This record gives sequence, structure tokens and C-alpha cells, in this order.
Amino acid sequence: MVDITKLQKMEPFNKLAATDLEQIASVTKSKRFPRNYHIFNQNDPFAGYLYIISSGAVEITLLTQSGEEIVVDYRRDGQYFGCTPLFTGEKYTGGARAVTDLTCYLIPSDIIREIAVRVPLLRQFFNDAVVAQVRHLYADIVTNHSKQALIKLESYPFQKRLSEIMSSPAISCGANTTAREMAALMIQNHVRSLMVLDAQGQMAGIVTCRDIMGKVLAVKGTDPDAITAKELMEDQPKTMPPSTYMYEAMAYMVGRRLKHMPIVENGVLLGMVTMSDLIQHRTQKAMLLLGNIEEAQTLDELKQIHDLLLLIADGLMSESRSATQIMETLSYIHQGLLKRTYDLCFAQMLDSGYNAPQIKHCFLIMGSGGRREMLLGPDQDNGFIYEDFPDSQQDEVDAFFIPFADKLTHALDYVGYPLCEGDVMVSNPVWRGRLSDWRKRVADWAENPEPHKVRYSSIFFDFTPLAGAAELAHALQSIVFQAVRKSPSFLYQVMQLNLTHRVPVGLLGRFITEKKEPYTGTLSLKKGGLIYIVDCIRMFSLEHEVRALSTLERLDSLTGEQVFSIETAEHIRVAFEALSFLRLRNEIKLLKEGKAPGSNIDPNALSKGEQELLRSSFQAVSKLQSATRSHFGRGLG
Repeated sequence: MVDITKLQKMEPFNKLAATDLEQIASVTKSKRFPRNYHIFNQNDPFAGYLYIISSGAVEITLLTQSGEEIVVDYRRDGQYFGCTPLFTGEKYTGGARAVTDLTCYLIPSDIIREIAVRVPLLRQFFNDAVVAQVRHLYADIVTNHSKQALIKLESYPFQKRLSEIMSSPAISCGANTTAREMAALMIQNHVRSLMVLDAQGQMAGIVTCRDIMGKVLAVKGTDPDAITAKELMEDQPKTMPPSTYMYEAMAYMVGRRLKHMPIVENGVLLGMVTMSDLIQHRTQKAMLLLGNIEEAQTLDELKQIHDLLLLIADGLMSESRSATQIMETLSYIHQGLLKRTYDLCFAQMLDSGYNAPQIKHCFLIMGSGGRREMLLGPDQDNGFIYEDFPDSQQDEVDAFFIPFADKLTHALDYVGYPLCEGDVMVSNPVWRGRLSDWRKRVADWAENPEPHKVRYSSIFFDFTPLAGAAELAHALQSIVFQAVRKSPSFLYQVMQLNLTHRVPVGLLGRFITEKKEPYTGTLSLKKGGLIYIVDCIRMFSLEHEVRALSTLERLDSLTGEQVFSIETAEHIRVAFEALSFLRLRNEIKLLKEGKAPGSNIDPNALSKGEQELLRSSFQAVSKLQSATRSHFGRGLG
């Protein structure tokens, strides 16, 4: 017999009389299901029970027309599932699978129907619930699976959720467990990390195999029987919910160099996902994409991975993920490819007999790469920073880094990143130098903002370190802020040059298109709108010394500092996302047609709704331009 007090806390049973609850409890049984067990499948005959979750979690699944199973909802402690056929006796319209080890109360449908005759609200509750679920599931299906490019085989694994691949339960230990005991636990359970639980059984931190090796075994005099998990653990580790998509987890973990990710829902530790898990659950082609980047030994392997980006972007677009999410995912992949190309070229230099000078250096990427806003056709924008070595060492540095820079730029071109038409690359001496050299260049740009220097700064100021000594890049960012602070007229000059043109919409809302070949009848989403958002937000970020890199992260910081109102920021955000979406969709279309990716589109080929969205986006950009002109032109025009 089930404990009646649990039913009394659950809707709609909390509306029933005690006698009805006792009657239900007397015929209800408790049943356990192991993790990954299919309680029922779509189109299975009705089992005759309403399932109430006592402990654990369940995912509700649907089958697509192609027979692939997708997760559309989650149910947890105190929630129910399997109610759709409760009063009809029809087959199940979806499936239910245990996410974790699961305990359920099974209430016979006969007793619910019997009581519903006396208490109509019981039947009404479940009927309303079924309608709400149908609406919810329909919305998910339309959102995620309505486009023609639905779920290609190679991109499907990126739609899997972490609940489908996580190890559960996560192997754990107490805060006082010694390093030696933790090592034994890891070996015994074939894992490379342990979750540390406090006295109440709550997650307190994580200890990895690397922690034990680096902080215990590699440190002389450290006693593995004395040092404990509490001393070794990383407290407050990054976590993800079980509903997270694999590709989202992959992008996040690669970007932050995480190998282990605890899966947590409402504060409850459900399992663990590792980078190895993500790699093992991809198909052969997808496995090349991220899992083999670090292991690639040739440029040909990296080129093969780069060639899969169109497929992945198309798959992500078919899920209706936001353009900014897709840009961030693609940017992490691009950065991985750029970094591995750099590593291979550096190793080849050493193998060829070159001697690398013993100085700190940093490989920077700039522009859209630095902002993590790369799409499918980025070219190269990169540079080198060196520490301040003496002039007498210059010949030694050049003897290595000049041929290395040439090798690197041509290798990147081979992998899929074309040479920059403006020559903003490490092979150009303008984009190499000591920290002191960069200080002089940046000061010159700020103090003498000639047009070409302003153009340089617009690319350069969006830099991020990709390899080498990241502290050099951080120091350089401080130098940039100092230079801008000392030359207040610089941002005015930037505004004057970057905001020369207006958005391509006339007074009556008509689109203004190009009149010259080869772009006749089109407008540029990048040059007509996106570039203005990026430039304006960068200007405000330089003024307020915001260190965030992406445009939307900068916008968030500026909104927090009340530079923009919440309403204005939301308009800018929507415009940026809408223009990015249209641009990404256009790039995918062009690449499928065997053409080079670009941002020029025919606005008249868009649907009426898309045209209205485009007009609204350009209007938001125009308002941002006006606000930027007004702000940076005060007293200087």
C-alpha cells in the first residue's frame, strides 16, 4: 500500500476526499525501473496505469517520420506520465524512458475512472492536461522539425540530449576521502573523476585524475593518505541539465577546456558526461568534426573536418536554434581548427631544424573570430605578440617567426581559411611585434586616426588569444583601453568613418538595393546592418572599457552599466539575431549551390513576414547609428 501522505501533496489528488485517497492507495503498487528502461513506447497498447514518479526522472519521446526518436519533455519527482489513454484506453501517443534509476507509483486506471464518476474535476484535470501536452509537443515538433533539411544522419547525434548518454549514477566520494582512496575508486569504476558530496549528500565539488596527479603525485612530500577530497576538489563546478543538447555541451566544454561535466537538475546530481562520452556517441563523420581535431596529425585531416561545417550548420539550423547559438558553436569549431593548425605548423618548424627562441609569444585571432561570431566563410585575421625581448634578439626571433608565419598562413589557407585580402595576417610584419611595439602602434592609431588606421583598429580591437601566452593578450587589451582614454577624439573619428553610410531602407520603407553587377538587385546584410551593430557596440565598449568579446555580451555589459535601456538593448539584440539568422541561412544556401558564402540577398525574394523583420531590424540599426553619432559627436563635430 502506498503512503497516502504523498498523494495528498500531488495535484489533482490533493482535491480528493480522504476516503477516495485511501481507496486509491489500497490498490496502487510501487515499481522500480532501471536507467534507460523503456516503460512504454509510442503506439504500445495502454498498460492500464497512471504513473506517478516517486524518485528519479523520465523523458517523454516521440518518433519522427523517419523513425528517429527525439526527446520532447521531462518529468521528475511528484509528476505523472502516461495519462493520455487514461480515459480512452487507446495506444500511447509517445514513449517514456527512465533517465535515472526510477521508482513509480502505478495507479490502476479503473480506480481513477470510478472516482471520476463521483468527482468530475478528476476527469477534467487529466483531459485539460492532455490538451496542454499536445499543444506543447506540437509546438516542439514544429519548432525543431519543420524545415526541409531535417535531421541528416551525420548531424543527428548533435541533437541527442545529455540524458541519453550520461553515466548514472555519478561515482562519488565524501569530503574526507583521501587521495589514495579516490585513486582506488577511479580505478575500480573505470572513471577519471569523482563527485565530492558533503555530509548531507549534496554536491560539494569535483576531483579529477589530473588533480590527483598534479597536486599529489607530482608534488614531493605530499602524502596521498593525508590529503583529502576537500583539499583537492574544485568547488562549485560547472554543471548542465539533462535536457542539454550534445552539440551545446560540446561547444561549452571545448571552449572552456572541460573534460568532465556533472549533470544536475534542480540541485540533484543525476549523472556525469565526459568529453569521451560525447566523442563516442557521434557517428563516423561527426566524430571527425570535434573529437579528432586535437588528435589530427595532418592538414588533410583538418581540411576534412572543415568541410563538414556546412553539414553541421545546416543540421543546427534545422533545429531552429538561434543564430547566435549556432555562431558560437561554429566559432568554437573554427577556433579548434585554427589552434590545431598552429600546433602542427609549430611542430613542423622544429622538426625541420628551426630553433624556437626562448621568449613568450601569443597567437591572436581578430575580427569575427575574436568575437566568436564566425559563420561559414571566415578568412584570416591574425597576429603575433611577443614579450619585450632586447633588440639584440630580433634576428633570432625573425629567423624563426617569419618562416613560421608564412607556413602558418598558407596552412590555414589550405585547411579552409582564405588569405586576408587586406593582409591582416602574421605573415605581414605590421601584425607581429613585441608588446612595446604594439603599444606604439595602438597609440599611433588612436592619436592619428587616419582612415586606414581606423579600419585596422576595427579589426584588431576584437582580438582574443588562441595559442601561447594569453597574459600578453590581456596586457595588450589594457594598452588599448589606455590609448583610447588618452585620445578622446579617437572614437569620434571612428564614428565619422564607420557610420558614413545608412541602412538600405528608404523613407517609405522600401529596400535600397545595389545597382551594379554582380550584386544588382540585392543588399548586404553585413555591410547594410550587422557591421554597424558590431562597430557601434565596440565603440561604446571601448569607451567604458568593457572586456567582453562577443557583441551581445558587450551589449549585456553596457546595459548593466545603463548605457542602454533594457528596451533599447532588446531591440538591438533582436536586430542582431535576425540579421545573423538571414545571413547564415544565405551562406548555407550559397554553399549548397557550389558558390562562395556571402551576405548579399534579394529582399524581394523573402516572405512578407521576413521582409517586415528585415525592415524592423534595419530601423533598430538606424536608431543605434543615430544614438552613436549623437553620443560621440558631442562637442567635436
